[in-house]
Amino acid sequence: MGLSHLGIFHTIIGVVTIVAAVISLIKYAKIDLGKLTGKIYFYGTFITSLTALGISSIKGLNPGHILAILVVILISVAYFLHIKKQGNNRSRFLENFFLSFSLFLSMIPTVNETLTRVPVGNPIAKSLTDPLISRVLIVLFILLVIGSIMQFRVQRRINRTK
Repeated sequence: MGLSHLGIFHTIIGVVTIVAAVISLIKYAKIDLGKLTGKIYFYGTFITSLTALGISSIKGLNPGHILAILVVILISVAYFLHIKKQGNNRSRFLENFFLSFSLFLSMIPTVNETLTRVPVGNPIAKSLTDPLISRVLIVLFILLVIGSIMQFRVQRRINRTK
């Protein structure tokens, strides 16, 4: 099944968003909403999550919709903490975690869709129950845990110096 125009738009914005998040994580050890990459991540994730609500092939509320809504809530709370709770304080711990967790949650459908569609005609994973998908998601979860611990340690050091 091919992608609709909305699906193509959703995919392009989603790829740009993930690239921005990875650049931000490498450069700043977090998704920093004060930097261009963090802003691209925030707005791109917001758009991608909203468009996900319109491209689902299953009618009615489904797990994909719930995931998209949860991601919007996470990035919205992180944005609120970034704007309203300025400075190096305990709010940064939650802001950093919520943004990283939203990226992880966004990667669930990304991995599923990519591995079951690419390459076209002979996808890497034959179905959503393919063990490869589970393995990739476990690796991403481990990266989330390790990354969150590292972010916590860096933020704790920043909070102590200010």
